[in-house]
Amino acid sequence: MKVVLSDRLIKSRKPSPEGRRDEYRDAIVPGLALRVTDKGHKSFVLVARYPSHPSNPTRRALGDYGAVTLEGARRKAREWLELIQKGIDPKVEEARERAAAQRRQVNSFAAVAAEYLDRHAAALKKSAEARRIIEGEFVNRWGARPITDIMPEEVAAAIRAIVKRGSPYQAHNALGYIRGLYNWAIGTHQFGVTSSPCERLKPKALIGVRRARDRVLTDTELRAVWDAAGKTPYPFGPVFRLLILTGQREREIADMSWPEIDFDTRLLTIPAARMKGGRAHEVPLAPLAIELLEELRRWTGDFVFTATAGARPINGFAKAKTRIDKQSGVRDWVIHDLRRTMRTHLSGLPVQDLVRELVIAHAKPGLHRVYDQHAYQDEKRHCLELWEKRLLSIVEPPPNVLRMRRQAEVASA
Repeated sequence: MKVVLSDRLIKSRKPSPEGRRDEYRDAIVPGLALRVTDKGHKSFVLVARYPSHPSNPTRRALGDYGAVTLEGARRKAREWLELIQKGIDPKVEEARERAAAQRRQVNSFAAVAAEYLDRHAAALKKSAEARRIIEGEFVNRWGARPITDIMPEEVAAAIRAIVKRGSPYQAHNALGYIRGLYNWAIGTHQFGVTSSPCERLKPKALIGVRRARDRVLTDTELRAVWDAAGKTPYPFGPVFRLLILTGQREREIADMSWPEIDFDTRLLTIPAARMKGGRAHEVPLAPLAIELLEELRRWTGDFVFTATAGARPINGFAKAKTRIDKQSGVRDWVIHDLRRTMRTHLSGLPVQDLVRELVIAHAKPGLHRVYDQHAYQDEKRHCLELWEKRLLSIVEPPPNVLRMRRQAEVASA
């Protein structure tokens, strides 16, 4: 019996006699039928000659009424009929699609990135930086998506976002890491990756010529940034001041946790996993740095600088940097310039050059690295205490010294 199936007709069907199943064939889609059991259960089926059983018509379930709408059943029946005409069994096709979906889930960008970081990038000289950039810049964007779905324009947009934040040097690094990830994935023949969205992205066109930065803030600029940081609320204001005081890298301070700080010995120990060189680094804390951290101990949670009640460290300096630029009036600088400025001032202190380099976690040169295992903790503490005194003379100078410095800067400009 053929009828034009409708929701009204389906809902009006009574249970079939005991031991029987009533079937109502749709007059619109060939082979589609509604089956009603003696318990009142209603479902859609498609009666057709399937490629696996071509000699006899066979019924296959499309779904229960309610879970599948009438329009949904008609759409699915038409799709199955198209596959059958092509000699494809719908069950085989659905199994293939489920397997493909499972592969996409297993081969998500986040999953492949994790494999790359654990199996390959862990051996890189800058493994900590590779992990930070790949997770922060790319996994956060595309984590759940199949790695094969990422388009070149999406990679380009991610790199341009880094450039826009005022970090062209980091943008070059980020492009190198994402290119390396895809090249590794292709080489493994494991994740279904056969081409890289980075293949035709040219660093010079996308970012610009890679130039080593040499920007050092003048004393006037350093004082203005220091003052602006003091007016910037937690968590970003104190971060900028601690970056100036210690000369460490941005994430080495921003990701700092309370267990890494020993207030009794006045020592910050940055674990190897967070260091660019992959080796733990001890930073003696001079009085002003200790005072700043003591004031922050009222904040709870694992991380010192957080906007999530200690659950995660802060991320995204762009807004805070813009605010400090506006308040200080200092332009054309990036956060890493604070580190270079601090290191430049260390060269004017009566301290060994080796100690100056160790303060900012530069590796010991040559044979020193192999044979000299001395921690230089006292020497580094002395250096940082001298730097703190010099910094205070810059940010809080007597009026006559301030005037003389301004005149000297104008004359040398």
